[in-house]
Amino acid sequence: IPSLLGAIGSVLLTYWAALAFVSRRAAVLAGLMIATCILLGAEARLAKTDASLLMTVVAAMGSMARAYLGERRPVAGWLLPAIFWTALAVGVLIKGPLIVMFVGLCAACLIILDRSARWIGALRPVIGVLWFALLVLPWFLAIIHRSGSSFFAESVGHDLIAKVVSVQEAHGAPPGYYFLLFWVTFWPGATLAAMSVPSIWAARYEKGAKFLLAWIVPAWIVLELVITKLPHYVLPLYPAIAILIAGVVDPHMLARQRWLTRGTNWWFFFPAIFGIGAVVAFIVFGRQLGLLAWPFIAAAMVFGLWAWRLFSADGAERSLLRGMMASILLGIGIFGLIMPSFGTAFPSQALARIVRSSNCAQPQVATAGYEEPSLVFLIGTNTKIVDGTDAAEFLRGGGCRIALVESRHERAFLRRADAIGLRYTAPQHFEGYNYSIGRAISIAVYRAEGAQ
Repeated sequence: IPSLLGAIGSVLLTYWAALAFVSRRAAVLAGLMIATCILLGAEARLAKTDASLLMTVVAAMGSMARAYLGERRPVAGWLLPAIFWTALAVGVLIKGPLIVMFVGLCAACLIILDRSARWIGALRPVIGVLWFALLVLPWFLAIIHRSGSSFFAESVGHDLIAKVVSVQEAHGAPPGYYFLLFWVTFWPGATLAAMSVPSIWAARYEKGAKFLLAWIVPAWIVLELVITKLPHYVLPLYPAIAILIAGVVDPHMLARQRWLTRGTNWWFFFPAIFGIGAVVAFIVFGRQLGLLAWPFIAAAMVFGLWAWRLFSADGAERSLLRGMMASILLGIGIFGLIMPSFGTAFPSQALARIVRSSNCAQPQVATAGYEEPSLVFLIGTNTKIVDGTDAAEFLRGGGCRIALVESRHERAFLRRADAIGLRYTAPQHFEGYNYSIGRAISIAVYRAEGAQ
């Protein structure tokens, strides 16, 4: 639910932010591009914080844009600073310093290009920083009181810095990864991106375009250089891209060179490739036909075909709307009908069902090797994260205890269980696929013998 609310908020705030740059009609187009883009559609359905982070970034950028543009549409004195600093604080509470990177790089780029920072005064920086600290410091102090400096050493040292200098979670990729992925993750809006570039380049010195490019370019370069890469890292940049494209589509300023307009066939080939691919994968791995999804995928292909073939006759707006309809139908077919039936792709749900079927009123659970946040959401915050050796010691504590042991930790678990004389029931096994790390996994569910 928080991810879905974050996605809805991001769409509405994209519309609000776009009003600082473009007409109301173009702002609606920008919001619809974000609403139907594949990446946000996926993030809205995952138990993660990225959709909520996007919402805070767009709120902060929308208010900062109005300060930079000189309040083209005046807002009461303290409203913009309140939105900006509150969004910045909430973003830090949600996902640490990432929002500061996006906002800070944009502001720094504008200051360097303009050789002026006078516009920052509209955001009331002195009072704003105090308000920001008032919102954020209680959380930091509570963390320090609970875990000392270990939390920050782990989150900054291991998680943040390690992702910059080395491959983490098996997600390394060379520079250019996000550029290639953009044509998939920002579909259907991405289909018009190439045709928008000439007009965007021509307007690069205008204040609105300059702000949006400062929002996108510095952060994109940084993310391309970071060694660890995940598709959603660039999501906070997509609203700016949507606004730029909408600002070109609305006044009918798309480039019409033949080699560019040929790219509109992507409106058809995307649902054809991914829709048929999803059905084939479901048949091969899920061993089901998934017939309910077929009409939606077929309809998505039809709308994609219309968007492509009628582009020259009906124009970019109508074709983009047809592409958006194709995205909605494809989402229903894949996210709504195929994915929920892929049991092996959702280890956390399967493990939670096993735990609930244990006939324990309040089972205590430890997991070794499988540490996805979704497991904690489904089983409870008392779930312990251990290694194989500690999993055996955990079961030794008696009572209704369950250990979830991933195959890489199972040898250590069995070795320690033999050493301490632990007696356990025959384990249940789950064989599945962890898409977040991109590999198959095998998890054994152990209970101490005689546990009630």
